[in-house]
Amino acid sequence: MGDALVIVESPAKAKTIAGYLGDGFVVESSIGHVRDLAKASQLPEEFRKESWASTGVNVNDNFFGFYVVAPEKKAQVAHLKRRLKNADVLYLATDEDREGEAIAWHLLEVLKPKVPVHRLVFHEITKGAITEALANTRDIDLDLVWAQRARRKLDKLFGFDVSPVLWKMIGRGLSAGRVQSVATRMIVERERERMAFRSADYWDLDCTLATRGSGAGIEFKARLL
Repeated sequence: MGDALVIVESPAKAKTIAGYLGDGFVVESSIGHVRDLAKASQLPEEFRKESWASTGVNVNDNFFGFYVVAPEKKAQVAHLKRRLKNADVLYLATDEDREGEAIAWHLLEVLKPKVPVHRLVFHEITKGAITEALANTRDIDLDLVWAQRARRKLDKLFGFDVSPVLWKMIGRGLSAGRVQSVATRMIVERERERMAFRSADYWDLDCTLATRGSGAGIEFKARLL
């Protein structure tokens, strides 16, 4: 039987965790993200001249994202594939946040393991926490993965498309982020509404009404704003 392969994000964490797990486990690091949205030169030939090519996000096809292994990570991915060949189980022990969940998903996509895969999550690097995590593994949380993917696409769409406009209109070095850009737009629109507002007197009208005819005598209140 082969060893259990555990993949974490940080090389420093890998060394510490390996000491706790001992024999039967091989602990490796992804060294952060292994894939990212493609640059124009990394896209299939038919897409390289599209207006969205620099972002790697096809805005004309439901915002489909083209992901590629980063050049500086190819050697590490190859190393992880070799390690996986000798393993009988794979534990993806990346951080428990959007980024960590996405790294685990990308590793799954790239490594294509043929052995059982478990998501391993712990909140502190202690023997007790790691032992408990091994007894309570779970699947990859796809909601977190999609959240990170959407966030990354927004980063590229704003950063690559809007930032150059800021450089041209205001000055070099400025960046358009997915949060502050939208927040600034909301503030500007609200300020324009405030500036366009014209004060005037107005009244509300409260009244008591009564029915007539066969249902006479029934009263009800009404308000005109």
